Amino acid sequence: MDTLTLIRPDDWHLHLRDGAALEAVVGATARQFARAIVMPNLKPPVTTVAQAMAYRERILAALGKAVVADPACAGFEPLMTLYLTDRTAPDEIVRARASGQVHAVKLYPAGATTNSDAGVSSVAAVHPALEAMQREGLPLLIHGEVVDASVDIFDREAVFIETVLEPLRRDFPALRIVFEHITTREAAQYVAQASGPIAATITAHHLLYERNALFIGGRDRNHPTDRASETRPGARRHKARRARRAHPRLPWHRCRRARQPARNPTATPSHRWSLCRHA
Repeated sequence: MDTLTLIRPDDWHLHLRDGAALEAVVGATARQFARAIVMPNLKPPVTTVAQAMAYRERILAALGKAVVADPACAGFEPLMTLYLTDRTAPDEIVRARASGQVHAVKLYPAGATTNSDAGVSSVAAVHPALEAMQREGLPLLIHGEVVDASVDIFDREAVFIETVLEPLRRDFPALRIVFEHITTREAAQYVAQASGPIAATITAHHLLYERNALFIGGRDRNHPTDRASETRPGARRHKARRARRAHPRLPWHRCRRARQPARNPTATPSHRWSLCRHA
């Protein structure tokens, strides 16, 4: 076999946001993808099953409008997630598993990224929720970087592996984990060599850019690197090799985010996305 055509793949990391932004972007996903894991970092975040179900209804309502405009959008299924906080109760995890509609829980370190202020301040604070997730078989999706001003931004993922992820996996060896949108050689090697229920996703456009792109064309230039700006040149090549070899723990994903319009009118479009490799 020389070629493989993905007729309608799944998207394992999707930001739809809400309101007008949701209506603007849901059709772009639905035309190409059958299902998507929907990120919960709204304002306010999606922290309960009731909120996830309400958000799902808003997505389906926006999808209905998209289908009217383009029938190719029909059949798309949003897979909901919860936003983990220091106050997430084990009972909420049980309700999530029983709902049949909430498929994972997302861990954002507090202050690490967009709308993460309500995220996890320490793993110890969420041990009861993690124990419930391990027991219920509900996956944990991890945004992996430490939030520490003393750690170089380019080292934050590698330090997270050593100081947070490895101890977490020792404490919860049966917890299903997805290390999301990895950017470093260390992360790719760690997941590829790990035992137990862990996988990672690689964002396809992160294989095209690296941190040197920050300075091409001037430092004030709007660029589409996103977390790829944390990638060292050697790490980019290493991830590309892993992706080409189709490692079972390292699927690609498509990262689409609804963003505010760029300040520079000549900048790249405000909706950044890449292809996904996962059937």
